[in-house]
Amino acid sequence: MLLKTILNRVQPHKSFVYHKVKMSKRRRSPVLEVEIRARKNSRPICSGCRRRGGTYDRLPARRFLFVPLWQLQVYFVYAMRRVNCRDCGKVLVEEVPWALGKNRLTKACQWFLARWAQRMSWQEVARTFGTTWDHVFSSVRYAVFWGVVHRTIKGVKAIGVDEIQWGHGHQYLTLVYQIDQGCKRLLWVGKERTGDCLRQFFQLMPKTFARNLKFVCSDMWQAYVEVIAECAPRAVHVLDRFHIMRLLNKAIDQVRREEVKRLERDGYEPVLTHSRWCLLKRLENMTQKQTVKLSELMQYNLQSMRARLSREDFQRFWEYESVTWATKFLDEWCARTMRSKIEPMKKVVRSLRAHKDLILNWFRADGQISAGTVEGFNNKAKLAIRKAYGFRTYQSLELALYHQLAELPIPKHTHEFA
Repeated sequence: MLLKTILNRVQPHKSFVYHKVKMSKRRRSPVLEVEIRARKNSRPICSGCRRRGGTYDRLPARRFLFVPLWQLQVYFVYAMRRVNCRDCGKVLVEEVPWALGKNRLTKACQWFLARWAQRMSWQEVARTFGTTWDHVFSSVRYAVFWGVVHRTIKGVKAIGVDEIQWGHGHQYLTLVYQIDQGCKRLLWVGKERTGDCLRQFFQLMPKTFARNLKFVCSDMWQAYVEVIAECAPRAVHVLDRFHIMRLLNKAIDQVRREEVKRLERDGYEPVLTHSRWCLLKRLENMTQKQTVKLSELMQYNLQSMRARLSREDFQRFWEYESVTWATKFLDEWCARTMRSKIEPMKKVVRSLRAHKDLILNWFRADGQISAGTVEGFNNKAKLAIRKAYGFRTYQSLELALYHQLAELPIPKHTHEFA
């Protein structure tokens, strides 16, 4: 089967024909050049109004990078026509079906690079297929823009809102995920961790989006809490178990660090050395060595152990099914912890009391909404940032996240879509 026959099967272009195929050398390596010609009596399409017009003249031949074949780079070679367009009132370069505008990559090549960019780092894709990082970036941008335009957001009932750190210093991204049972994906990326940033998400969505939401899951970041209450008042806002337990673990770790310094200052034996994970882990997840260490610590009257026992007592909160009994337990646990005189734990209690109604929404949602999905997506987002190593702007980072996590649609026949 001739190469032209294969191209006519996989990349047919109306009003154009594949003329000649030849092999030439470019940068010391052989390449395949496929010459394309317009059919006789065909009229070019104006790139401004997309209407056919008369041919004014021709430009020098232009090369468009196609999908590599047999480890050889393949180029389409075509002399662009200029259109004397009556509707636009000026002479414009024609629009061709295999490429967009002045882009020197064919659409098929862009989809090819974008798909490989989901499996390898962008730099590795560029090296493997003999192209540049900028070409991979433009291909991912093309695929993401096409996918965002053609995706559907109907039927979204539950979303999760969280932030991740990127770059150096306090640089955060706001991420919004769909966490419905049958569909989990990234919906939106915001540049900052502010209320105004999250408000932009709700403003970009259709008006029916917020009305159809049933559940929203987030952490205790006050800016998010206020915006969710304002923009999605009908949804049940759930402060997830994961974030609350993480808050307790941070308090236990702070108590341990302060107690280590106090014991060292007072000249006591450093019994808390290598005790971090045996205090933070649950008993069923400990190693044998950590279990032995924990039994040794129980012989001392340490604030760290009292804080850990308080956290284990709080685990019973999630076993309730009635909101009434869960409320009673939470009130009693908060009262006991406030009498413990352990300041980091008292700080947690004040935070729980301030968000009491939102925490109890976990029971109103029957425990169906969890931030476990959100945290899993956050780990994938950090991996996507590493895969896009070499990103120079926020835009390239945003594209990498959409490309990896948004499950955007792709066309069935790439040559049919502009």
